[in-house]
Amino acid sequence: MNVEEYISSGILEAYALGELSEQERKEVETNLQQYPALRRELALIEETQEQLLMKAAIKPSAAAKTTLFTTLDTRRSASKVVELDTKRSDVSFWKFAAAAAVTIALVSSYLAFNYWTKWKATENSLSDLIAQNQRVAQDYNTVNERLDQIEKDLNIMNNPAFNRVVMKGTANAPGSIASVYWNEATREAYLSIKGMKELAQENQYQLWAIIDGKPVDVGVFDGNFAGLMKMKEVQPGAAAFAVTIEPRGGKSSPTMETMQVIGNVVKG
Repeated sequence: MNVEEYISSGILEAYALGELSEQERKEVETNLQQYPALRRELALIEETQEQLLMKAAIKPSAAAKTTLFTTLDTRRSASKVVELDTKRSDVSFWKFAAAAAVTIALVSSYLAFNYWTKWKATENSLSDLIAQNQRVAQDYNTVNERLDQIEKDLNIMNNPAFNRVVMKGTANAPGSIASVYWNEATREAYLSIKGMKELAQENQYQLWAIIDGKPVDVGVFDGNFAGLMKMKEVQPGAAAFAVTIEPRGGKSSPTMETMQVIGNVVKG
């Protein structure tokens, strides 16, 4: 079996997403046992897909420290009825009335202050709740945008019209790896990277397509993006892709001494 052609067919991506039939899945597992290169490629695919999903993860907003006051306490003031002793001539009706008026005024003042305090707390809680809802709405939109981008990336990665070209690290960057998803019919090209260090401000990575033995610029990029990045269109006939380090903005021809990754196009 031609391992490179098997990898380029996209069946490992479909296996990682659980889209194969039972028979196809068993065939893939049999091949994984026989070929270590397939196991390494599957691990890379699963890690790439996991990174895409992790990028969608966002930290939820902290709950408001105070909640909206919804129920006001009902307090009853028990009034003790005191019967006037009409037999006692020294009980003054006016003294009793004055005391009652003072008591009512005190109770009314307390209730008014209590309800005013609760209203202010409710008003503050409502403001906090409105602000929290605005943050939740913003987070929801952000999550939706990220999920949409992940869905688009996965559709490209699993589209058989796109030929996946794996570029492995050179002696300059043995731990780096990158992949180009190239649709020769539409000339679209998308790039994903792994393990590529961030460069100084004055430098950028530059992607090249080797067509008829000549390097063709496919665009520049920094080493800190996740998912797929759309690059320049690539004309038919590309035999290989490579990445070099160039001055920011790129050059018209590659600096071969700085080559980071390279890979040949395997046509299915």
